[in-house]
Amino acid sequence: MHSVLVSALWPQRNDSLVFKLTAVIAGSLLLALSSKLQVPFWPVPMTMQTLVVLTIGMALGPRLALATLGLYLLQGAVGLPVFAGTPEKGLGLAYMTGPTGGYLAGFVIAAVLVGKLAERRWDRHPLTTAAAMLAGMAVIYALGAAWLAGFIGIEKAVQFGVLPFLLADAVKIMLATALIPLAWRAVRRFSGGGHA
Repeated sequence: MHSVLVSALWPQRNDSLVFKLTAVIAGSLLLALSSKLQVPFWPVPMTMQTLVVLTIGMALGPRLALATLGLYLLQGAVGLPVFAGTPEKGLGLAYMTGPTGGYLAGFVIAAVLVGKLAERRWDRHPLTTAAAMLAGMAVIYALGAAWLAGFIGIEKAVQFGVLPFLLADAVKIMLATALIPLAWRAVRRFSGGGHA
């Protein structure tokens, strides 16, 4: 019985240190890449970063997700340009404690929360997948807007830090809701039809 997607995909390897390190490093690199890719969208361009954060939580589970997000933040803290808007908007701890710092903290908590829900099999059905993704997104918005409010006030934080992103994030949640349960069905099919 596999608790998260990665353990179902590679059941013989998921306890090895090499496998865990590979998953964490690959996840942190995917996060960095997702912060740089912008998709034209209205009212603001969309990155795929929140989708990747929540999918990492769901696919890897809470512990590996925490390690992955921790490595990603460490890369940013030492000055690597892994965050959206870097290096143009600054690097390192100065960037992390700036207006977007709350969103970065929200990424960590949201990934762990979604990972815990995935361990409880919320990633097997579209409705529970959507609910888990919504919960994770709510954490990101809440921490991000609360931190941003310290710079520009709560009304502007909601106006500029939440509202413009709602539509794009709804699209990401729909995408995850379609793809993650589908991945589980594929795993069950290729593993002989048993219950994963």
